[in-house]
Amino acid sequence: MSGGRGVRRRLRETLDVVVARDPSIRSRSEALLHPTLMSLAGHRTGNYLYRHRHHRSARIVSLVTKALTGGVDIHPGAQIGRRFFIDHGCGVVIGETAVIGDDVSLFHQVTIGSTGWWQERERHPAGDARRHPRLGNGVTVGAGATLLGPITIGDDALIGAMSLVLDDVPKGAHVRMSGARTSTVTHPPTPTPENGTDR
Repeated sequence: MSGGRGVRRRLRETLDVVVARDPSIRSRSEALLHPTLMSLAGHRTGNYLYRHRHHRSARIVSLVTKALTGGVDIHPGAQIGRRFFIDHGCGVVIGETAVIGDDVSLFHQVTIGSTGWWQERERHPAGDARRHPRLGNGVTVGAGATLLGPITIGDDALIGAMSLVLDDVPKGAHVRMSGARTSTVTHPPTPTPENGTDR
């Protein structure tokens, strides 16, 4: 009975996180359709199977979850803390040995991956070392950011959109990609029937 109450409490907590962090969600009932909820439900199931050495079944759950969420690809071996949030969800990738703390938020197109099998085998021939990042509590990762290798992102760090992170990030730090520059270029008008340049 207490297990059922724990599941309901955890579900309410996740729904409240979605409502708090996504301004477009106005109620718990609407939050039920958010990709965060489906991603976490699938991951928790897959992770349970993975930890009990049912690797093939865990992979099936992971693939089904990826299809239902529009491309949230979380390896069933990844460890994810409480109050986790994924905004939009599309294209998020989280690797097998990733460790994610509590109150972490990811935006779309985030990759929490390894540096590649060719480097990992060279560094750790036994294949039993952590290959993916560890994110502390309260970390936020912006859209399109890529975090690679067995690095550690400190608590409350902010990783800006489109950043490539290959080294440890200290607690509370902000990592930003250099901004794009705007320049004025003179070029001919785009062909349209109105300006007669579509011939």
